[in-house]
Amino acid sequence: MQDRVSITMLEDGIADVRLIRGEKMNALDPAMFSGITEAIDQLKETPGLRVVVLSGDGPAFCAGLDLSSLGKSKDNGSAKDPTRRLSPRTKGISNDPQYVAYGWREIPVPVIVAAHGVAFGGGLQLLSGADIKYIHPDTRCAVMEMKWGLVPDMAGFPLLRENVRGDVLRELTYTNREFSGREAAELGFATHVTETPYEDAMELAKTIALKNPQAIRGAKRLFAVQSHSTDAELLQAESTEQDGVIRKPNQMEAVKASMEKRRPVFVD
Repeated sequence: MQDRVSITMLEDGIADVRLIRGEKMNALDPAMFSGITEAIDQLKETPGLRVVVLSGDGPAFCAGLDLSSLGKSKDNGSAKDPTRRLSPRTKGISNDPQYVAYGWREIPVPVIVAAHGVAFGGGLQLLSGADIKYIHPDTRCAVMEMKWGLVPDMAGFPLLRENVRGDVLRELTYTNREFSGREAAELGFATHVTETPYEDAMELAKTIALKNPQAIRGAKRLFAVQSHSTDAELLQAESTEQDGVIRKPNQMEAVKASMEKRRPVFVD
């Protein structure tokens, strides 16, 4: 992981996660796939984690698949080994390449992405795995796979369906048309357009880090089940999560800190 992804733990349980293959625009080669997978697995087990900020070093967030790496490795799925099938589930409900994007949704705390430069193909799908997305207005974006005769296959479909209108996603998939970060936000691919995506993402992370960590994790679990639950199932899930936090020490601390106008002190 060390030569592709870095994790720096900051104050209040904020994880600063960076793609560090900047000289190659953080393109997805076998080592990058492995590094992101390892980072996700590590974050899932990090004690005291409150929020994650994901960004990319250098001139781009992520330029998508590194085509020069095709066939060079038999690890982490057929994006690198064209003889390997993608149908088997190797990482829970996903395969290895899908996990690089979908795995961020399985991290138990909010993930905020800061994108700039380029977010093509797998890079756009990696961005889509975040809970909240900040993007520079000049970022070049594309659902790129059709250019190479492929279908999008890194979890873009389940990740984007709650944000992007179906006919819009169809047009961009069928044509692999490039669009800007500003248009990405207008279409639903991003949450906020800003000249300073990393700085703004970090400011939001600091706000989230001072919320009741049990309530934040409960809310993320609810968001995870809402798309495939009936109303009755989601209502029950809401009540179960609330029972887990209401009148507990962290919830009482949130109330007291707000009333006393001070920083809360939570116990993980």
